[in-house]
Amino acid sequence: MNFDKLVESIIKEAMERGELDNLPGKGKPIDLSAYFDTPEDLRVAYSVLKNAGMTSREVELLKEIAELKQVHAAMLDEEKKKKLHKEIEQKQIEFSLMMERQRRQRKQK
Repeated sequence: MNFDKLVESIIKEAMERGELDNLPGKGKPIDLSAYFDTPEDLRVAYSVLKNAGMTSREVELLKEIAELKQVHAAMLDEEKKKKLHKEIEQKQIEFSLMMERQRRQRKQK
């Protein structure tokens, strides 16, 4: 049996036993914006850190930005929206500066 069929079979059995019924986010699309907002050369490193239970400031910033964008989209009060938009921009600038600093450090090596 090839690997794909084996994995598919294990997943199917787990579904039949109801082991996948109460997963968080069930039936909702997966938000991959933070993943794709992260520069490609850093994704693997961040993934390893995340799996080890550690996240960098850059990853935390991306999460914060994504959450703030969701809140911003749902807001009705225009004054609050403007303030939140400024906060989002500040976090995006902070993230961009961190990325630029890392790029320069890599070039120097």
